[in-house]
Amino acid sequence: MGLLDILLGRTKPVVPDLDQLFALPSAAVTLEAAAGFTPTGQGAVCFATVEGSAFEQTHREVQALLDADTERTGPPVRLVRDDYGYSWLLSQRSADQLPLLVNDLHAVNSAMEVNGFGPQLLCSLAGFEDRRDGTEEAGREEAGGRRLALVYLYKRGSFYPFAPLPGPGQRRDGALELQVQAALTGDLRIEQDLGRWFPVWGAPGL
Repeated sequence: MGLLDILLGRTKPVVPDLDQLFALPSAAVTLEAAAGFTPTGQGAVCFATVEGSAFEQTHREVQALLDADTERTGPPVRLVRDDYGYSWLLSQRSADQLPLLVNDLHAVNSAMEVNGFGPQLLCSLAGFEDRRDGTEEAGREEAGGRRLALVYLYKRGSFYPFAPLPGPGQRRDGALELQVQAALTGDLRIEQDLGRWFPVWGAPGL
């Protein structure tokens, strides 16, 4: 970066580092110890919706690759479009197969990159839940059944927590997100710009 870039506040674009995804299993151990959240086995990759035969071919290749895994016990990988027009490739593993889920997420991102769809990639997420019944945190309506996603921003190479509150409306648990941020700073490359902690309402896998 040159002096002019520094003076004008410009920064080099972050090079995507998909290997950051492989830090999720160790982060999951820390997350359970710090906040009681465990993996759901669900994860997804989000990208701007792409039309055309080239993408259809890539989708078929990715789906065939992942569905051929002999250790897969969940449903086939699915392509889902959300209410905002974004597309998600959703993978379902058993709750104790987070490393395999991470492999799925990495494979989807890599296949999209190799086939020229890197600019369309937005984020990936792994889902977690708090299975406690709330008796340990009396008075907290959110305890038990709370959901959390660890979201990887493709173009930033960083993670952030997203914790939607249960019940009607679109509300997020900011206190929990900050708790998770503090707990996982040593495990994941946490996104420091809180303005980039985008809510992923209704995301498949969450």
